[in-house]
Amino acid sequence: MRSFLVAAFVLLAGLAAPAPAVAADTLPIPALVPQPVAVQPITCDAPFTLDRPLLFSELADRGGFELLRERWTALGIPAPVLSASDRSGRRLDVLFRSTARSRAFHKPDAYDLTVRTDGVEIVHGEAPETQFDALMTLAQLPVRSGSRWVLPCVSIGDEPAMLWRIVSDDVSRGPFPTMDYAKQRIRTLASLKINGWSPYMEQVFADPRFPFVAWPNGWTAAQLHELSLYARHFHVTLIPEQQTFAHMHESLKWEQLAPLAELPHGYLLAESDPATYRYLEPLVKSALDAAKPVPFMHVGADEPLDLGRGRTPRTAQVFADHVNRVASFLTGSGARPMIWDDAIQQDKTILGLIPKSTVVVTFHYSAEKTFKPYIETVANAGFDQMVSPGAANWNEIYPDLATAYANVGRFVGEAKGARGMLGMFMTVWHDDGETLFEATWPSVAYAAASAWQKKPVDDAAWHRTFARAFFGSDDARFAADLDTLQAIRPLLRTTPSDQPDYLFWRDPFDPRVQARARTMDLASVRTRAETVMAHLWDARPPLHAQAALAMKLGALRYDQLARRLQIGKEARDYYDDARAHATKPDVSQVYRSLSIAKYLCWELRDALANIEPVYAAAWRYESTDPGLEHMRAHYRVAADDAQRCADRIDGVMREDYLRRGTVPAWDDVMPSASSRVTSSAR
Repeated sequence: MRSFLVAAFVLLAGLAAPAPAVAADTLPIPALVPQPVAVQPITCDAPFTLDRPLLFSELADRGGFELLRERWTALGIPAPVLSASDRSGRRLDVLFRSTARSRAFHKPDAYDLTVRTDGVEIVHGEAPETQFDALMTLAQLPVRSGSRWVLPCVSIGDEPAMLWRIVSDDVSRGPFPTMDYAKQRIRTLASLKINGWSPYMEQVFADPRFPFVAWPNGWTAAQLHELSLYARHFHVTLIPEQQTFAHMHESLKWEQLAPLAELPHGYLLAESDPATYRYLEPLVKSALDAAKPVPFMHVGADEPLDLGRGRTPRTAQVFADHVNRVASFLTGSGARPMIWDDAIQQDKTILGLIPKSTVVVTFHYSAEKTFKPYIETVANAGFDQMVSPGAANWNEIYPDLATAYANVGRFVGEAKGARGMLGMFMTVWHDDGETLFEATWPSVAYAAASAWQKKPVDDAAWHRTFARAFFGSDDARFAADLDTLQAIRPLLRTTPSDQPDYLFWRDPFDPRVQARARTMDLASVRTRAETVMAHLWDARPPLHAQAALAMKLGALRYDQLARRLQIGKEARDYYDDARAHATKPDVSQVYRSLSIAKYLCWELRDALANIEPVYAAAWRYESTDPGLEHMRAHYRVAADDAQRCADRIDGVMREDYLRRGTVPAWDDVMPSASSRVTSSAR
């Protein structure tokens, strides 16, 4: 097939006096995410100094130009402008015209980009997004040379390794993005050459038949349509996912919909009830209509754990019948149904019962040695699929970067070249209702790079590359901060089922928690976290400053987690010291030790009171308020517990020791998990 080739010539003529010559080999190598297939330095007299606005032809891809202009403006590079004609006596810097090339394009999604002393040439294939992709690379090309921004002389040849590079954001478990933040999220994903965004919806798509289900959060059909059009402007396809089987408790808890549940007010819709599909059909079609035209619609169907526990038998045919019924709602729309693969991996006979038009999303989130068996199960049955790694952000204080990188790198790497492989479906989950979208960018960008690049991401250099490209700063401390946050996580020695966020909210005096704390190097956790905090306390990178603030919040909470565990031992030790000396005459340390134990409980309270507004501000930057109120309850309860701890110790000081000369046992004073465990052990 003959590709339609377009050349974009950026004629970079200087204004006034020429800039001092800069040797090309003295310039830093641009940090590019994703890394193009080939980046070769070329000989030139001098790089071009970006000391004036470039004039772009109005034929420029509008979305690509908008993001490039936004980035360069934030970096302090003169903002390029669009111009229809030469009104200033100076010719346009960016001219688009057809040209012939000696190198034939074999793929419509490939592009070449060449920077020389006299300009930049972009040649791209016929796919409309290729000019956009080239502009996203150009946006990242400027590097610092002294006090100036310059474009190094390079030749770049590039094309994506995977056709589809999709990020799925959970908008159903707590954090629910404002419309403004959803658009910002789309722009940033597009700048990383992500070409699909899939909001995961359980109860958030407003259904006028049951308006109370999505209350107080929800997207109307008009809002989802607005987001779909907005995404398309940046060559991102909004692919809706509407759950249709399990994970439906937020709908089934309502009495009007409860009869559709497999178990009373449960989580699974009953496949055996025809009313289930009378409910689902308009819901699915409305979400599809709001986003169309789209090539896919995800209909969920993962984790049907309650199937067979109620009125419907658990068989492969039942699962397949559900998928087929829901898939029929998409007939004539041009959208293929997508489903998760877990039921298939458990019972492979399902693959013989569903149509081949179904796209299987193969999701596995740990750092397994290989993912090939999962991929081959689907491929050998003749189905198209996408692999679905995870950001490892759920139930975490800050995402588990080591797990995310290992999961993404190996899973996506093994998927490339597999039969029927359509691409990547990267997932971001908020199971605890607490995690932040802005904390996920290192994992998401790693996934974007892994899916685009033909070669694996260089893990040793990743944080340096990411920090320079994403934050737009050559300050090596941003990369060091990410290294440190990654190094803190294993020091907590948690298991996959009880990630660090669980420990943050637990009673630090619980002997079970204290037994685990004794296996941790809490001082090292705190020293590392405070190193990150020291840099990020006032540091603001020119780009994506909110992501840096999410890093600071993660470090602050890591530090406080370790401090809570320290206090769990220290306050108890001071209290026990006071009790050991309570019956001895003239021992002043009794009152002193009780006072310190009380102050340590106040310290627990005060730390939570100080973190809460920082967390609330980070939440409000991206999400609506209702979910925040659920999480603030966590802070209030934990702070109240700390205050009660202090009050009870104060009572011991004044009622027991000062009046009776005794200090009762800790477990008699603190009616907490610690006393219950101690009592049961007896």
